[in-house]
Amino acid sequence: MTQATRRDRDRAATDREIRQHARSLLVNDGPAAVTLRAIARELGITAPALYRYYDSREDLLEHLRTDVCDDLTVELGNDLVEIAETDNVGQVLAICRGFRGWALAHPQEFALVFASPAATGAYCPVTTPGTAKDSFGRIFLTVAGRVLANGLPITRPGVDVPDALVPDLTTFRDELLSTIAESGVNLSPDQLGVDTAYVMLQFWVRLYGQVALEVFGQFPFPVTDPTPLFESMLADLISDVGL
Repeated sequence: MTQATRRDRDRAATDREIRQHARSLLVNDGPAAVTLRAIARELGITAPALYRYYDSREDLLEHLRTDVCDDLTVELGNDLVEIAETDNVGQVLAICRGFRGWALAHPQEFALVFASPAATGAYCPVTTPGTAKDSFGRIFLTVAGRVLANGLPITRPGVDVPDALVPDLTTFRDELLSTIAESGVNLSPDQLGVDTAYVMLQFWVRLYGQVALEVFGQFPFPVTDPTPLFESMLADLISDVGL
């Protein structure tokens, strides 16, 4: 083994250790606890030494977000293994329920990825095709692409798209087409129009809103068991998109 190879392996091992400590701080104490100084103290090194691995705290948090997204992607992928690709409703339900279950089990990771600003913009959702950061969004879009490829609409009859949203939705639609194509499903703009992108965006907003309220305990009144409320919302979403 050459000295350079050994050095690379040592660097990779230290990097893994840094992220492990960062993840532990996140889980135990929340995103605010993830600081270079705290991690350096855990590792028994000086804080400036960490700058050989990360440019800043935000740089470390961006990598941590990507790690969390990758873990979520694997978990959701496992949820889909037992469901046939032709079972459109089953796949959509599995993803939505899996996302909620993961969020409730990992509230601090959810807060870091879905409820805190990132220096580079969106990371886990679907606005950065071709990067590791949109791996979570790929799971949703792969299933959506299959639904559309099977000839099933993800829209509502006569859906009225606000004129002010058309430019943004057109860009969003183009990014969706690109990301879905990277998953192996090629769709034409006719199959995924701006109206369909609008409904898909609304679907995500409603799903995210329900899950976030539950994770952060922000329902307007105490709810002993939020599951029936979630399942009712999910049934409405499935119906609204024509499934």
